[in-house]
Amino acid sequence: MHIPVLTKEVIEYLNPKPNENFIDCTIGQGGHSKLILEKTGPEGKILGIDLDPQQVENTKLQLADFKERIVLVNDSYSNLKDIVEKVNFKTVNGILLDLGMSSEQLEEAGRGFSFQKDELLDMRYNSEIPNPKSQIPNLTAEEIVNNWPEKEIERIFKEYGEERFARQIANKITEERKIKKINSTFQLVEIIKKAIPAKFQYGKTHFATRAFQALRIAVNDELNNLIEVLPQIISVLSPGGRVVIISFHSLEDRIVKNFFREKQKEEAIYPVKYREAVISPEAKLFNRVKILTKKPITADPEELNKNFRSRSAKLRAAIKI
Repeated sequence: MHIPVLTKEVIEYLNPKPNENFIDCTIGQGGHSKLILEKTGPEGKILGIDLDPQQVENTKLQLADFKERIVLVNDSYSNLKDIVEKVNFKTVNGILLDLGMSSEQLEEAGRGFSFQKDELLDMRYNSEIPNPKSQIPNLTAEEIVNNWPEKEIERIFKEYGEERFARQIANKITEERKIKKINSTFQLVEIIKKAIPAKFQYGKTHFATRAFQALRIAVNDELNNLIEVLPQIISVLSPGGRVVIISFHSLEDRIVKNFFREKQKEEAIYPVKYREAVISPEAKLFNRVKILTKKPITADPEELNKNFRSRSAKLRAAIKI
């Protein structure tokens, strides 16, 4: 079973109370949602969203005891506002967005996410729901490594993976694909190995980790999806509602940090005369926030010892005011 990260911190910052409603934008196997549901009985509900249909099925099994209080939707969180309206999910007291992958997705999905198994280079979370906002809605990792220009592949590895050998790996990929089509994870791992100097192949992190991460982010348009959902999160939150976002990549964390800062800054430039005026409750919803975490919250030593994947998790939280 997937071990959710920063569980104590998620509960602390979301602060769920009896009968409150929450949205879990990437419900996975329901680890965080289970803890929230335990705090929000007897009437509190969870709207759980996941683009991976297998994760939705996993949640049904894992949270069977709470089935009367869960609404599950197989869709992208980038469509959050439409989903909320479609299922008529009202009074949202908190939203969680965990941008990490589950252990099952890495190890059991069979879609080429892991370099530990020989699988086809797919890396789509859901092949049945293309991203309509993407320029290439049904893009795969195989398409990128076999057909994209070398400079664009280099950019992906450098920007999304922060890979120091991005140029060398991109060059080796374009050389190898002239000889034989690259369609499996093990093929790609061997190509990456040839491109990276031997002394850099034996660190704590597997030498193919950054390249695989970069391809997954590109295939699923993850950074643009995050940019799309952030204003929707604040919009659907009720006044006083809290948002907690867990990221695992410096680019993701930067996007969240800058968005929260801009939303908090809106309070400072809001005209004084309007603050003092007597206006309707609806008119007060100006989608401003107060940041609850001055710095990103990371896993404590105890959690790091129990769950190695928590090492790169960063949590930021804010409250809608």
